[in-house]
Amino acid sequence: MRLRLRLFEFEDLPWFPATIRAGMMDYLRFMISALGTYRPIAPLLAEGLARTAQTRILELGAGAGGGTETVLAALRALGQQATITLTDLYPQPAAWADIAHRTNGAIGFEPTSVNALAVPAQLTGFRTIFSAFHHFPPDAATAMLRDAVRAGTGIGVFEGAGKHWAELLLALTVLPVAQLLLTPFFRPFRLSRLVFTYLIPLIPLFTIWDGAVSLLRMYSVDELLALAYAADPAGAFTWQAGKKRHWWGPQVTYLIGWPVGAAQPASNHDA
Repeated sequence: MRLRLRLFEFEDLPWFPATIRAGMMDYLRFMISALGTYRPIAPLLAEGLARTAQTRILELGAGAGGGTETVLAALRALGQQATITLTDLYPQPAAWADIAHRTNGAIGFEPTSVNALAVPAQLTGFRTIFSAFHHFPPDAATAMLRDAVRAGTGIGVFEGAGKHWAELLLALTVLPVAQLLLTPFFRPFRLSRLVFTYLIPLIPLFTIWDGAVSLLRMYSVDELLALAYAADPAGAFTWQAGKKRHWWGPQVTYLIGWPVGAAQPASNHDA
């Protein structure tokens, strides 16, 4: 899919009800975790941590923390004893506290609002952003990458799709049905989630729109590299971009970079 449209997503709007946003994020977290969406990029992330001699991951735009536990487990299977700190412009401490409890604190969180374009200096670690980079228009996306370069930390951008028309069809058909079937199993339990899924179905309706728009807003591999080079004209970082495929088919689109002094020259594309 070469088409890229700058449509709006409801969850980006400041006035959007927090209860509905939380319900949408709970669904996204459940699906990403259940499907192991980001498992294929664990070796890339492990290399980034090793290259920069870090063990802490600072997750930007974390939403409800979807897939973070899967990523942590995959890293540990590779022998990387990492910890993860969740941050977001709209923090979700209730959802994050549940994750922190299940992981015995290996996944923690910053309870205050964090702007991914200007991360406070005290929040250190290899920066990542999962399923959220498409929310940022080119100027803001470039600013996020530039802030990581300025801080001298590595950064990984990961989108849980390959940007194909079949994925758009799934977002409009199969995934909404899955949401209706699986919502009672989401944790932590929220009565509001049931109300706004079954009695007043705002959560599934907004999820359908935002899910479809997310795919249309995604950056291609070439666009990701162009953003990286615009953010880093001096070439202070080594950048790679490409797609990693699950053994069962789906893809993850990624951009990852770290300081040149910490890495050997690498190919810009990895199919």
